[in-house]
Amino acid sequence: MLVAGIDIGAATAKAAIISDGEILSDVVIPTGHSIAVAANEVLEMALKKAGCWREDFDYKADFDYVLSTGYGRHGVPFADKAVTEIICHAKGAHYLLPETRTIIDIGGQDSKGIAIDEQGNVINFVMNDKCAAGTGRFLEVMASVLDITIEELGPESLTSKNPTHVSSTCTVFAESEMVSLRAEGIGRNDLLAGIVKSVSSRVAIMSRTIGFKKEVVFTGGVAKNIGVHKALEEDIGMKIIVPEKAQTIGALGAALLAKVELAKQH
Repeated sequence: MLVAGIDIGAATAKAAIISDGEILSDVVIPTGHSIAVAANEVLEMALKKAGCWREDFDYKADFDYVLSTGYGRHGVPFADKAVTEIICHAKGAHYLLPETRTIIDIGGQDSKGIAIDEQGNVINFVMNDKCAAGTGRFLEVMASVLDITIEELGPESLTSKNPTHVSSTCTVFAESEMVSLRAEGIGRNDLLAGIVKSVSSRVAIMSRTIGFKKEVVFTGGVAKNIGVHKALEEDIGMKIIVPEKAQTIGALGAALLAKVELAKQH
């Protein structure tokens, strides 16, 4: 039995492959210009990583079930079913950490707060998908303005002793604000700490409506940012767990649901 989950996000495409209940592989690549191309590429890479690839591999014939998720889930041509990423993140987080009750997910273009029960079912959720502020895209824009890589942003923000206050909630205005504050001679680490705090407080305020219950798990690409992680812990006053596979949890959840859907057919 070979099943796959594909999570097509705005910035990255993820795939996870499961065979007979065992996670064989997971892969992350940039989404690029075409959802269909990204879906093919990420699944091919996952198959190669799992040692299952061959030149005549046929997704429709050789996979028992493929389930897609993410904003581009309806653009995966060989998917048997498409499911919202909220459900997939819940299933993936619960599988890796059964004590999970709250999920904070920050991706490239949106952020979410998800409350789940003991079985990994979604109880409630809240989502920001109307504005780039509070997302990975906001961090990318600010990193570019301050001439630092996105990987360096988090660690350098932690060196700040006097974080600046970012008053603008709009990415465009915040970019102009950063330019002005930099011209005033404010240190880059203080600017970065302010940026990180801006993202964290926005997501924490949004997610507070669903409540924070242990364990709180941080998923999505931004979960790799240690600055946002620490700022979120301060904002909600709780320890937050970042799984090793934080960025591919949606794809894992999709693969787990693919396994469930396949079982229904037999």
